[in-house]
Amino acid sequence: MTTWLVTGGAGFIGGAFLRMFAGQPGLRLVVLDSLTYAGNLESIESVLLDPEVRFVRGDIGDSELLGKLLAEEQIDAVINFAAESHVDRSIDSPEAFVVTNVLGTFKLLDATLAYWESLSEPQREAFRFLHVSTDEVFGSLGKEGKFTERTPYSPNSPYSASKASSDHFVGAYHHTYGLPTLITNCSNNYGPYQFPEKLIPVMIMNALEGKHLPVYGDGQQVRDWLFVDDHCDAIALVLREGVPGATYNIGGDCERANIDIVHAICDCLDELQADCPSRPLKDLVRSVTDRPGHDRRYAIDFSKIHQELGWSPQRSFEEGLQQTVRWYLQHRDWVQRVRSGEYRRQGVRFADATT
Repeated sequence: MTTWLVTGGAGFIGGAFLRMFAGQPGLRLVVLDSLTYAGNLESIESVLLDPEVRFVRGDIGDSELLGKLLAEEQIDAVINFAAESHVDRSIDSPEAFVVTNVLGTFKLLDATLAYWESLSEPQREAFRFLHVSTDEVFGSLGKEGKFTERTPYSPNSPYSASKASSDHFVGAYHHTYGLPTLITNCSNNYGPYQFPEKLIPVMIMNALEGKHLPVYGDGQQVRDWLFVDDHCDAIALVLREGVPGATYNIGGDCERANIDIVHAICDCLDELQADCPSRPLKDLVRSVTDRPGHDRRYAIDFSKIHQELGWSPQRSFEEGLQQTVRWYLQHRDWVQRVRSGEYRRQGVRFADATT
C-alpha cells in the first residue's frame, strides 16, 4: 500500500486531484487541510467516504502535527497543494500569503526532511515531495515568447512573490539536503468546484443572476487556460516519473484575453440557458478600474513535460468551458452554500466528528 499526504486537499485543485485518484488499488490518501475559506469538504464528500482516505484538519505550519502524521502514516510522497492563491486578496491582505505560502511551505519541508532522513535507503530513494506552484512567479510577458523552466523569476504581486519564495525553498532543500523534490508551475486552472471568486465562476454566476460582468481595464490581459483534470493528470505523472530536483511547466496551450473568456462564457450560457432573462449576456459586460500591478500576459511552454514524460492537455478550451458551465448550472445550491458560509459550518462539523 502506497500512502500519499495531500495538503490543501479541500481546495479547488487539491480536491480535483483527490476525486481523480481516490479509490485506486494499492493507494491510501491522507488529506491535510486547515479549512480556511477556500477549503470546502463538500467538494470531496465522496472521497471522504472511502475507507482508504483519512482527513485531518490541520495546518502545514504545525510542525508537531506534521511530524506525527508523516511517521504514523508512513508517508511515501507529499503533494503540496496548500496555498493562499487569490491575487486580489494578496493585495488587500498580504500577510496571510507569507504565513501560508512561505512559512508554511518551509515548515512542511523541514518536517518532511526529518522524516525522510529517518527512512531506509530504498524508502528514501522512492520518496517524493511535489510542490504545486504557478506561472505567476515569472512575472509578465510581452507580446511574444512563453515561460520555460529557465525563465528568471520576476513576481509582481504579493501572491506571486510568496509562491516564488516557496519555490526557492523547495529547490534549496533538494540542493542542500538531497530531499527528492519536484516543482510544477501551472497556468490558470478552471473547472467544476472552483471557488466563486475566480474569473470564470464569477462570470457564470453573475450572468445567471443578471448582474454586471466586471472586467478589469480593457480586458486584454492574456492568460493560458488549463482544465483542472488535465493539470491533475500532469501532477500524477510528474510524481511517478519526474526527475528529483526538476521543475516542470504545465500549460493548456490556450492563450485567451480576459474579455474573450467572458464573451465565451456568455455565448455558452446563451446556448445552454435559453430562458436566461438577461440575454444577450454580453450586454452585461462592464469595464472596471484595473487592479494594481496587473500582469499583462502569461503563457506556458510545456515542451519539457511533453518531450520527457509524454504529457499534453487532453481537453480543448471549448470542451472544458462547456463542461464547467454545465456543472455550475447543475450545482447552484453548491454555490449558494459557499456564498452563505454554510459550507464552512458543515466542514467544521465533519472535521470535529473525525478528530
